Amino acid sequence: MRFASLGSGSKGNATLVESQQACVLVDCGFTIKETERRMARLGRSADSLSAILVTHEHGDHIKGVLPLARKYSLPVYSSFGTADYRDMRRYDKWQRLSLGQSVDIGGFAVMPVAVPHDAREPCQFVFRYRKKTFGLLTDLGSITPFVREQYRDCDALLLECNHDVPLLQQGPYPPSLKRRVGGDWGHLNNSQAAELLHSVNVEHLQHVVMAHLSEQNNTPELARAAVEPILANSEALLSADQQAGFDWLDIA
Repeated sequence: MRFASLGSGSKGNATLVESQQACVLVDCGFTIKETERRMARLGRSADSLSAILVTHEHGDHIKGVLPLARKYSLPVYSSFGTADYRDMRRYDKWQRLSLGQSVDIGGFAVMPVAVPHDAREPCQFVFRYRKKTFGLLTDLGSITPFVREQYRDCDALLLECNHDVPLLQQGPYPPSLKRRVGGDWGHLNNSQAAELLHSVNVEHLQHVVMAHLSEQNNTPELARAAVEPILANSEALLSADQQAGFDWLDIA
C-alpha cells in the first residue's frame, strides 16, 4: 500500500491511496483540469481510479468530486449527511457509508471514522490492506476516545497540524473565524496533533505527514517543533504542501 497527496490546505485537498488492486481518491477540492494535472504529476490518470471517498462537504474537499466522478463514471462514497451537498444522493453511483462500520472498497478495508467538525456528517478514514494500516485524519477540532482508538496502530498517518495557537490568536482572522478554527468543531492545532501522537503506537509509524497547515496561522517549522519530539523516528516526519502535495510514500 502507498499514498500521495495532490495538495493539502484551505485551497484544495485530495489524497491518493493505492494498492496492487485499486487506487482511490479521498476528496477532490480542485477543478477537473487541475486534478488531472496533479494526478499526472504522480504518474496516475483519473480513469485509473476505482472510487472517490468524501470526508465532508466543505468546498476545499468536495468541489471537484461530482464533476470528476461524472466525467469518469466513478463510484462516490460518503456519509448520508455529506451527500446532502448538491443532491449527491441523486448521482447514480453514490454509495452510502455508515460511520463506524468498515466496508470493502477495491480490496481495502475502509473504516469511516466520525469526527467533530462543523459539517453535516463528517468522517475521516482508516485504510487496512494486507496487515498494514494507513490513517487519514484532518478536519477535526478535537480528539475523541473513538478517534484515539481507531488511529492507535497505524503504520502511516496523514495528520492535521492546522494552526499554531499564538499565531491564530494574533493573526488577521476576524474573532468569529478564530473561534471557529480554534474550537472543538474546527481544526487541530500543533499541540493537539502532538497529543494524539502521545496516545498511539509511534514505534509502528513508518511515515507521519503533517497536513492541512494554515498558510496564515502556521509554519512547517512550528508544526515540526511540536510533533517531532514524540516520534520514535524523526526521519519519518514530512509536511504536505498546498501546491505540491507530496510524492508517493510506500508502507513496507
